[in-house]
Amino acid sequence: MSLSRAKSYHDHFAEVISRETGIKLPSGKKVMIESRLRRRVQSLGFNSLEDYYRHLFEDGGFGAERDDVIDLITTNKTDFFREPAHFRCLMNDMLPEILRRKQRLNKPVDVKFWSAACSDGSEAYTTAMLLEEAVRNGAGFQYAILGTDISTRMVEAAKRAIYTTEALAPVPSALRKRYVMQGHSEDMRGMARIVPALRSKANFTHLNLMDDTYPVDQDVDIIFLRNVLIYFEPEDQARVIARLARHLTPQGYLVVGHSKSMTVKQPNLKQLATAVFQKE
Repeated sequence: MSLSRAKSYHDHFAEVISRETGIKLPSGKKVMIESRLRRRVQSLGFNSLEDYYRHLFEDGGFGAERDDVIDLITTNKTDFFREPAHFRCLMNDMLPEILRRKQRLNKPVDVKFWSAACSDGSEAYTTAMLLEEAVRNGAGFQYAILGTDISTRMVEAAKRAIYTTEALAPVPSALRKRYVMQGHSEDMRGMARIVPALRSKANFTHLNLMDDTYPVDQDVDIIFLRNVLIYFEPEDQARVIARLARHLTPQGYLVVGHSKSMTVKQPNLKQLATAVFQKE
């Protein structure tokens, strides 16, 4: 029996994407998903979306198309200084406590920050600006920032660190002057780039949160995961949070997104504030 007779191509596509990425694709998103996939259909010269589905699932084409499909279906919504309360908590509460603890234990005073669904890098570079400001103002520490995302397209965008002036509007003017280079060439008009000093502090790489293990240090001080878990089933949310907790240093912090559907029940994570947790 052909796949199209056994179940709809869309249903099978949704099952595969959920298994591969954790992202739910309910029937209400069918039109949106098919609209995005049609770009790929046209670029590859298929006559219809059904032909493309057949290529993926009956002709063995999914393996080669996997990264492009994931790039198309993932929602990469983020902004500089998004949910500013989290960044205030980072600078006013988390960072001072981390520095005091490391100084008290005579540990190297360095801070590791992981943006675990980094999208185009806005969250990571927001953090870099704030940490660099603290260093400039006399706080004695070094820092490193890791950004990971399932979308290879977003990882490459984060590495380039080029944004529209509109996207950079939420950045306070003093920070824009210090950490953003305005484009002057014809092809960079209306664009700007994060300065090399900050880009050198940030490393971006591909990572699928649904993997059983992550190639990431296990002494991370702060993890932000605010952009993706709302799209996961509760059981996948719990598994991802448990894996992330293994990469937090004792007393390290996890920050998740504001959502009623996003709950953290990991036994070794204590809630400190809305969406902010600390590893015990």
